[in-house]
Amino acid sequence: MKRWITIALLLALGLWLLPYSVPLLLALATALLLEPSIRRLQDNYRLKRAHAVTVIFSLFLVIVGFSLYFLIVILVQQVIALSQKLPYIFSEATKVFDHFIQTWQSYSSSIPQEIIDSLERSVNTVQQMLLSFTTNLTQSLVHYIAAIPAFFIHFLVYLIALFLICLDLPRLKQGMSRYLSERTRQRLGMVVAQLSKAGIGFIKAQFLLSLITFFLALAGLLLLGVDYAALMALVIVVVDILPILGTGSVLVPWGIISIANGDNTLGIGLIVLFVVITVVRRIIEPKVFSTNLGISPLAALVSVYLGFQLLGFIGLFVGPVVVILIETLVKAGAIKWTVKL
Repeated sequence: MKRWITIALLLALGLWLLPYSVPLLLALATALLLEPSIRRLQDNYRLKRAHAVTVIFSLFLVIVGFSLYFLIVILVQQVIALSQKLPYIFSEATKVFDHFIQTWQSYSSSIPQEIIDSLERSVNTVQQMLLSFTTNLTQSLVHYIAAIPAFFIHFLVYLIALFLICLDLPRLKQGMSRYLSERTRQRLGMVVAQLSKAGIGFIKAQFLLSLITFFLALAGLLLLGVDYAALMALVIVVVDILPILGTGSVLVPWGIISIANGDNTLGIGLIVLFVVITVVRRIIEPKVFSTNLGISPLAALVSVYLGFQLLGFIGLFVGPVVVILIETLVKAGAIKWTVKL
């Protein structure tokens, strides 16, 4: 009884500390992902643990640094380019709006007053929605900008914790193993190995899907004769990776604006390109996930879909992890299905 009370108290304490320990948990997860590379470097080149950790950690910093720098440079370039084109965009939007008003005035005399009032109410509703969207977007931007200093502090804690955990991971495993039985150690080792393999596989799957999206977008934009096709394809991939957003958040509004400006070929082509990218991704996504995560295509599809429906963007990660964890626990004998119908 005392044992279970202690376990319950430790679990309650862990759940209470969980929101405050996100950088540390991410550092632990990253350390587990980097551990095979560190061990391989130690075995192949007879390096000490500290030297191998320093090499892998430095490579990790270089990759993350170049990725962040590349993304920031692209975002800055896009903001500058957008700010330079804003006067043209506003002038084109004004022309479209003036044309709409002229068309409306020419037809309004023959339309019943009830329909006119209903349309005006609809226009007012749309204006209120746009105003609310703009206000919420501005507040969100201010919130994210204000959170940048805290993000850098958390990121610095994450990097320091990652380096220290990588150094002490074997000792941490030995310390934990003292409180576990041999059977539990074997099961836990199997679970950790499977999750580490799945984590690396998930990164590979996301990279492959992003690569496919990039080349599809690049080919489509080149066929449509879009300027800076490679840069725009890269922007589409970056936006596709971000939470909530996707390729449709770039291609669909771009296509609608192009049609409104009279460029029907470009507008329809962009919308068709969005449909093609979406269909291709939905077809190959289960196969890519199953190949890299080690689960069946059906399980990959169901876990990704249900995870997204239940938890949103983070469910795309949690869903496959839950499936892998359950399969690993079943293989390890920790979960036994004894119910028969």
